[in-house]
Amino acid sequence: MGTKTVDETGVKTEDKTDAVAEAPENAEIETADAVNDEAVEDDAVTGATENEGPTGVGQGAGAVVSAGLGIVSLTGSWVGTVASARESLIGQLQSTSSSDVGALIEKGYGNAWQATAMWGGIFALVALIVGVVVLARPAFGAPGRPQAPWIKSVAWAGVGLGVIGLLLAVLKYTDILLGLPSAG
Repeated sequence: MGTKTVDETGVKTEDKTDAVAEAPENAEIETADAVNDEAVEDDAVTGATENEGPTGVGQGAGAVVSAGLGIVSLTGSWVGTVASARESLIGQLQSTSSSDVGALIEKGYGNAWQATAMWGGIFALVALIVGVVVLARPAFGAPGRPQAPWIKSVAWAGVGLGVIGLLLAVLKYTDILLGLPSAG
């Protein structure tokens, strides 16, 4: 054990250097095992593991963004509304001197209709691309981790809405769907 000495204040102290030398060699290993056992118990309570890897939050967010953009492509956006109003104003300014009703309809309303369709198509195309990227991501990521079913469902919804929005935008832009009325 340790040697006892008396310091200058008269208090007895014990020299621990011998006590450390007499400690068992495996005491450090036993302490590490106890810490590891506590960590395993904590993991069992929280459900955490050391090598969890990616959680799929980015893929889930991408799926929701894809679906949201698909909905915007069908219902319209602020950008499309502003572009439509701008084109309508430009058409009215250009056709004020003309009395031709056909030119007034085309410049005042046709260009605005096409601007709305164009912006709807852009939103639909972005929704389609984001949805496809989210669906294709597991093939290039961690192959052992399957994608959550809700992520696939929402991404497929975004792809579907993107396809429908893109189809409607093309049909509106080409005047196949709800074309402008003729003046004559």
